[in-house]
Amino acid sequence: MPEETPPIPTPPVVEPQPSPAIPPTKFEIGEEFGTAKKNLPPVRIVVIGVVIVLIVAGIMAFVQRPKSSATGAIDQIVSVEIPGQNSVMVAINVSFQNNGDKPYWIHTIQAEIETASGNFTDDAASPADFGRYYQGFPALKQYAVEPLAREAKIEPGGKTAGTIIVTFPVTPDVFANRKLLKVTVQPYDQPAPLVMTK
Repeated sequence: MPEETPPIPTPPVVEPQPSPAIPPTKFEIGEEFGTAKKNLPPVRIVVIGVVIVLIVAGIMAFVQRPKSSATGAIDQIVSVEIPGQNSVMVAINVSFQNNGDKPYWIHTIQAEIETASGNFTDDAASPADFGRYYQGFPALKQYAVEPLAREAKIEPGGKTAGTIIVTFPVTPDVFANRKLLKVTVQPYDQPAPLVMTK
């Protein structure tokens, strides 16, 4: 006789137990990509770094700024009034030396005065006109030397001196009480002009 198979016991029915309460997870999508607050250093450190970089850049710019290869000075100044024009004509003697290692070629010569009523600028007159100016205003010849001309060449280590004549639209009193007289000599092949003040 065949053996009887024992009955398969049925498992007991287990009532599901409620799972313990899990706190909800805080999730923000912005956190996934990061924020400046989390990815960058503190603002104070960034500001300090920027200030240090600016100071170093300022020092480098000051040290490496273009400098004129010449040095000079304004020597004598004579001014005369141009009658009926509220202007003065001024003869200015300047002297300077080329301290560079190549010739110094004069491109332009300009004079400027600073007064209480403003600044006035004039280009130096052509040496070809000096004779006419000296004839009309003999006082201009008081300290006159050879005219300082454009296109003049000063060899390395060389010195030169010359007179320039300019006109300013101010009265003699305003010129006499000026704050500053500046003569600028711009060379051809150098970035920085020679600036002389008195």
